[in-house]
Amino acid sequence: MPQYTEYSSYYGNGMGQGGMYSGVTMIGLALLLLTGLIGWIVQNRMMASMKRFSATPAPMTGAEVAQRMLAAYGIHDVRVTHTQGQLTDHFNPVNKTVNLSDSVYAEASVAAMAVAAHECGHAVQHAQAYPWIKLRSEMVPLVNLGSRLGQIVLMVGLIMLGFGSGTTVAWIGLALFATTTLFALVTLPVEFDASRRALAWLESSGLATRAMHGQAGTALRWAAMTYVAAALSSIAMLVYYALIILSRTSGRRD
Repeated sequence: MPQYTEYSSYYGNGMGQGGMYSGVTMIGLALLLLTGLIGWIVQNRMMASMKRFSATPAPMTGAEVAQRMLAAYGIHDVRVTHTQGQLTDHFNPVNKTVNLSDSVYAEASVAAMAVAAHECGHAVQHAQAYPWIKLRSEMVPLVNLGSRLGQIVLMVGLIMLGFGSGTTVAWIGLALFATTTLFALVTLPVEFDASRRALAWLESSGLATRAMHGQAGTALRWAAMTYVAAALSSIAMLVYYALIILSRTSGRRD
């Protein structure tokens, strides 16, 4: 790391470049540790909710719930199928399938009912051209590019900064990386809306009793919070890298 003999007025209190980097590192690590802790807590609460409500019986399996909800919305071109693994449930707009994990697909529980209805909520969003899910779909090519190249370009830019080069490459890398953060933020209204649609349909259909509806809401709320935790983690990483770039450029005069 090059040593600079001139410092900006911000460091007029005698803090040197090493102290500046150390402070940035501590702030960044604190952010990452905090968001990591939040993510761990949310993940555990979500898993506990799913396990608890998987033991609560429901009148239909996840597959039956999905088929009934799709039919209720007049969606006849989406197939309900199953996929291996746990918590691998998803809606695929490309081949128009609601993919339910094996336990959700064949299980008649409150958790399975909630998850199946949530995934069908995404199918309803696509059928009704929900603006946020359209935006998320349009972002996919850019996000794929950013996720592949962002970290590489950013690391190259930081190395170049270490040898006294300009900030252009580092900022380009950060901008590419930021696309994944933006995607995580756009995902939030999509996931919360899918859960809202699922709970509204479960209530209007009469499929869930009052108690079941509350339990399904709890399960879906903690599932949605995992996306919040992921977005916070992505923001923390973005801020961390931005602080590093700023600290390495403000510690010297060009």
